[in-house]
Amino acid sequence: MMKSNQNFTIVYILLAVAQMVICNYFRISPYVYVTILPAMILCIPLKINTALSMLIAFVTGLGVDVLAEGIIGINTLALVPVAFVRIPLLRAAIGNETSGKEEYFSLRAAGPGKSFFVLAAATCLFLAIYITADGSGARPFWFNAARFAASAVCDSILAIFIVKILRPEE
Repeated sequence: MMKSNQNFTIVYILLAVAQMVICNYFRISPYVYVTILPAMILCIPLKINTALSMLIAFVTGLGVDVLAEGIIGINTLALVPVAFVRIPLLRAAIGNETSGKEEYFSLRAAGPGKSFFVLAAATCLFLAIYITADGSGARPFWFNAARFAASAVCDSILAIFIVKILRPEE
């Protein structure tokens, strides 16, 4: 159990660094913001309460903001609400299947359809806040809507791979 937690922490930190690299060097298009942060937050062990997961989200978002993004607080602003709704979202979509016998969210425990729904919902929440804060009235609605749609599709698919990395199937 302890080794599993240590492995999770190391992989989580490496993925946070990967997000920083993505922010700095992989600008696909102005319409796509690539993020793996919401999936990382969903993979935090379920035994960690909401307040602590929000703190983890705050530190992770702030780290990405300071070391990569350039706009201090934007990832933090969008990521903390994902941590806030993490447990209710998992319970609403998956029920007690994961919260009862499993100690973490995984694709195997939830099933592919429900897992994709949860990952897409968390990603959409993150993107809605991020794009609204980033646009700040400076960009037209159609641009923000197109950016949201393109990013949501890309990031929701990418989130499946992030869950597999953080929670490899036994």
